[in-house]
Amino acid sequence: MGSRPIKIAIDGPAASGKSTTARELARRLGYLYIDSGAMYRAVTLKALKEGIPTTDAQKVAQLAETCHIEFRPNDHQTIVLLDGEDVSEQIRSPEVNIHINPVAANPRVREILVKKQQEMGRRGGVVMDGRDIGTVVFPDAELKIYMEATAEERARRRLKELREKGVDIDYDTVYQEILTRDRSDLTRKHGPLRKAPDAIVLDTTHMSIAEQVDKIYQLALQKIRELDP
Repeated sequence: MGSRPIKIAIDGPAASGKSTTARELARRLGYLYIDSGAMYRAVTLKALKEGIPTTDAQKVAQLAETCHIEFRPNDHQTIVLLDGEDVSEQIRSPEVNIHINPVAANPRVREILVKKQQEMGRRGGVVMDGRDIGTVVFPDAELKIYMEATAEERARRRLKELREKGVDIDYDTVYQEILTRDRSDLTRKHGPLRKAPDAIVLDTTHMSIAEQVDKIYQLALQKIRELDP
């Protein structure tokens, strides 16, 4: 992939296809995929295991500081290790879902995890998705992508995903949840959704995941060629 591995930051609203695309892109490039959301989930899980309320901002921040979170790719997914233990399934539990909000909103936790993420990406060769990756976590990323799609299309995608998991829910409910999430992401005090000035905007409304991956993959190859002496 050239002599200089790059950092790729992918931002965008909920259900724009970021995570699936970022994970597959990293696999195709032979890069590390950093799942920012999984890190907040891991801290939440550790707090629950240690009986610490996730609303206890100071103690949760101490956990974030001292815990070790690592990502290891395999053929099908990214393995999440918390202090050496594979917690890939545990962090997706309903209990973690219920208690994660105070952790994700904790400014000190965000500060600590951003530093950990920056250290992971220091040498390049990483793909990371989120809402403030190109603006806060990797403002120096060589390639920044801002993925977007209409709220209607994102609601359809989320509905399909939920129904495949056996969740009985209607389109209107999912659509309203998407709109609510958008408002929250755009207006939250810490780490709001922002498009970096130098980000390439990719409208995925009419694109498949394969098309999204291929498009960003070609952009990455172009950037690597430009930087390769």
